[in-house]
Parts: sequence; C-alpha cells; structure tokens
Amino acid sequence: MKNFVLAGKMFAFIAIVATLATTTIPSFAQAIAPATNAESGANLPKSCVPAPRPEKWWNLRYEELNKRVATPEAKKAKIVFLGDSITQLWEKNGKAVWAKNFAPLGAINLGISGDKTESLLWRLDKGNFPADLDPKLIVLMIGTNNAGLNSDTPEDIALGIKAILDRIEKSNPKTKILLLAIFPRGADKNDAARKTNEATNKIIKNYADNKRVYWLDINKAFLEKDSAQTLSKAIFYDLLHPTEKGYERWAKEILPKVKQLSH
Repeated sequence: MKNFVLAGKMFAFIAIVATLATTTIPSFAQAIAPATNAESGANLPKSCVPAPRPEKWWNLRYEELNKRVATPEAKKAKIVFLGDSITQLWEKNGKAVWAKNFAPLGAINLGISGDKTESLLWRLDKGNFPADLDPKLIVLMIGTNNAGLNSDTPEDIALGIKAILDRIEKSNPKTKILLLAIFPRGADKNDAARKTNEATNKIIKNYADNKRVYWLDINKAFLEKDSAQTLSKAIFYDLLHPTEKGYERWAKEILPKVKQLSH
C-alpha cells in the first residue's frame, strides 16, 4: 500500500515538473514591471510618450533652457517659440531676423535641435515650461525629426502633436497657439520625409479651432514655383534648415499673425 502511495506521489511530481518545463516563467524584471496602461504609454505610439534624448549636447541645451526660463525676462515673455533645430537656429542663422522682428515683441526661443514630439513633451514637464511661464502666444512647429529620424507615420506624428497641444491647454488654458505646418524638406516633392510631413500637415490642420489653436501654412513661401516644388539651398542650406534668407521669409509670413494673437 505504501509503495502504491509513493508511486502516486512520484507521478504527480513528474506531472508538475513537466508542466513547468513548458510554461514561460517571467523574469525578475518582468515580475516587478509596473502594470501597463494608457497613462504609462501602453497602446500609444512612442511619439506620444514623453522621453528625453541621451546625447550630452541635448541635455546641456535642456539645462540651458531651464536657466533661461527662470530669468525675469522670461517671466515677462509674451511669445514662446517651441520646436526643434529649425526653431533653435533662430539664434544662429536667423539671429539678425529675430532681433529685428521678434525680440521687440518679448519673444523667447525654447527650441532644441533634434527634438521630436516625445522629447518636447518630456521637456514641457521637466522644467523648460514652468508654471510661472504664462505667454500670450506659443508658436509651435515640431515633427520633422519624427519623419526623418524615427520614420514615424503621419498618424503617429499627428498624435504626438495633439498630445503637446493637450499638455499646453492643461497648464496654460488661456495661452493661444499658432500651430505651423511642418516645413518642407528634401530636394523636391518626391522626398519621402517631405511626403510624411505633408501628410501630417493634412491631419494637424484640423486641430485648429480659431479660439485657442490657430493654423498657419507658409510652406509655399519657401518653394520654387515649378512643378517639382523644388526647395533651394539658398533658402534651406541643407534642404532641411533655413538660411538667413529662409528665416527672413519665415518672419515675413508669420509676423502679422504673431502680432495679432499676442495682443
């Protein structure tokens, strides 16, 4: 009888071992990982999930902007430009144009080269847009790096931009936003990243309600008047970033709207 009981127990033990051998056991990291949900970014494209960039130069610029927004001048700023390298380069290629057109209006530049929607979202929550920064107008253009570096879809880029608009509305509900069409890039209309930008623009223009968010597409001002929609290196020196002449055209096209919305 004892032998029969022992045999039964041995059979049960073998069955348990066999079951474990065919079952995937979570690793320790998996076991302690937080539950995934919408708030943590589950089921959202990475374009919507705040994330910093690892490059040292990017973090140095981020810290520089944290100091900039803490100054008395920043607290009085009526206009904030948000974006990537195209925005940051107002401080270099567009420096003289900025000094003539936007500095007198009380504008500050919070652009960082290489930014994508997710890195801008992260900055908005990590010091680059503190609670006491309360401009009348934000000039926003972002997304070309999602197309060129991430190869994100237009739909995902648009969702990232919508997340930025929602974030600003939450913290600064009275601040107006001038949402600019993502600029053209590449030699002509056949450029893959330009096509992505154009498809994204067709989506995000619908975010404008002309009460808080205003849409402005100035892209034709940069393109040659030919069937290929050529982008000249005299306007965008590397077919992505504006020259001083490009910044002059940018300022000319948006200045009336900026003045209107920032008063």
